[in-house]
Amino acid sequence: MAYKAAHLAFKSRWHKTDEELCRHSMSFVLHKAIQNDFFQSYLYLLEKLPLVIYLLAVKLYALTSQVINGEMQFYARAKHFYQEVPATEEGMMGDYIELSNTDIESSKEFLRKFVGGVGKAGTNRALDCGSGIGRISKHVLLPVFKSVELVDMMENFLAEVPNYLQGKEDRVEMYYCKSLQEFTPAPHRYDVIWIQWVSGYLTDKDLLEFLIRCQNGLKDNGVIILKDNVAREGCILDCLDSSVIRDLNILHSLIEMSGLTILREERQEGFPEQCVPVWMLAMQKGPGHS
Repeated sequence: MAYKAAHLAFKSRWHKTDEELCRHSMSFVLHKAIQNDFFQSYLYLLEKLPLVIYLLAVKLYALTSQVINGEMQFYARAKHFYQEVPATEEGMMGDYIELSNTDIESSKEFLRKFVGGVGKAGTNRALDCGSGIGRISKHVLLPVFKSVELVDMMENFLAEVPNYLQGKEDRVEMYYCKSLQEFTPAPHRYDVIWIQWVSGYLTDKDLLEFLIRCQNGLKDNGVIILKDNVAREGCILDCLDSSVIRDLNILHSLIEMSGLTILREERQEGFPEQCVPVWMLAMQKGPGHS
């Protein structure tokens, strides 16, 4: 079929670009230009073939995995990137430390809409996914919840948590040094599961499966909050930290397939216009999910 030949041609081109250019910072601008050309062409092709889109969605073959020679390389590169990131608040914010307070205040305001009160989530325990050193736990979750648990793939980040929390470390019940694609929340344990700036490090398939597992970890009226960069259109791959930025349509599709129901979504305000948009989505178990 015509689309298959085109797909293989694009895939071959991307492989060569990834292997030969991405390693050299002088080639990054050229790499991004070719990368953007790749996605525009790929998305145009899929737009002309609705059946292919349907099959890709049903089979959950993530575009991100297909263009970088598989999941193992995708995840290994992310871990390699974070080995060079300092276990500090500046490191967690990726050199955007000036946006931290704005991010925190918006997150706290968003969280308040879903916890404490009749028919809302409780305030006993929250799970901080992709926690890093515990920036969200310290500023957003611990002011509300009696205790938190943290999960992150980087051992050195988790080791810094007690120092960073400054006297609140005794309210951390558990640390899990695991990648989210390997982590399963304990059943019926959490009032809120917070997933911030980490969903892009999962392939579509693994993000979908993680959201399904998170549902089982919620207590009654529990809420999952996902906060992340959101593309204006399509899917953007960042080869530097091996992550993807999905648009809202892609996120909505994955959430719908997981069986979750979106309670509310809001765009982060107060970030510079040149920044990638950031959105917050609150979700609950769909009807009939026990």
